[in-house]
Amino acid sequence: MSRTGVVLPRDLPSAQVLPYARRAEELGFDELWVVEDLSFRGGIAQAAAVLASTSRLAVGVGIAPAGARNAAFAAMEAATLAELFPRRTSFGLGHGMPGWMRQVGAWPASPLTLLEEQLRAVRALLHGEHVDVAGRHVQLRDLQLASPPPQPPPVLAGVRGPKSLAVSGRCADGTILAEPVTPEYLAAARAQIGAAGPHTLVAFEVAVVDDDAARARTLVRPALEWAGEPDCAVHIAPSPFAAEFRALRERCATRAEFTAAMPDAWVDELAVVGTPETARARVAQLHAAGADSVVLIPVGADRLAALDDLARLLG
Repeated sequence: MSRTGVVLPRDLPSAQVLPYARRAEELGFDELWVVEDLSFRGGIAQAAAVLASTSRLAVGVGIAPAGARNAAFAAMEAATLAELFPRRTSFGLGHGMPGWMRQVGAWPASPLTLLEEQLRAVRALLHGEHVDVAGRHVQLRDLQLASPPPQPPPVLAGVRGPKSLAVSGRCADGTILAEPVTPEYLAAARAQIGAAGPHTLVAFEVAVVDDDAARARTLVRPALEWAGEPDCAVHIAPSPFAAEFRALRERCATRAEFTAAMPDAWVDELAVVGTPETARARVAQLHAAGADSVVLIPVGADRLAALDDLARLLG
């Protein structure tokens, strides 16, 4: 079943967090994803508050850095949410941003090994298994959750690049693809994941919906400034304009110059942007390309107003 969700912005004023979540539910979004970016707000605390303040909305943690949490305690947190709010939670684990993880002394010697060990251990604990692990980064002895959730929450990996995508395919219930996500990148990621069974794909996208398509593009451009950075190269590589994209970025001295020079057609490929009809068609295209869930990231100073605008594409 195709789903459309929205991100809870990391810098939303605290007084707006729960009204934003309740409004997302009222507007008809299927999911809300909380982010856990260094120095902002914790993912588990946000997820618990949002779940308690809504009645239907599915809530995902996207994502918790594996290096910042012991696998056993990560599983306990995820299990608690799933027990208290059955069938409404998803738990994302990822590498974390290298700069942030080094800032707190938690960047591992082998990020891929840590993520694989963490995903396997957390999933096993959530499924009620007895776990003994003597890994490079994860060590658990004779451990089983006292009260594993009757409906274990899906554990998703937030990753990029073929090696980490393959880890997700081996060890996770699904994959979270950070923005920007194109249909070509979805196809490439699905192939690199190579999951043998069902595997959920969640695609994050910056989004602006406005009756004036030109104004929508103007508003969304600043949110695409990171698309030209090396970390996003794997997102762009499958696109037909990848070579031109790299050449433009190399010619531009700043991110702002790059996003200002980006052709409208590229903006339309790298965001959900435009009129309600155009944005709705783009979300449908992403679903058709393999995204089980398309999660919109609102842009602008007034996020509550942006949320209402985004809901217009729900039809």
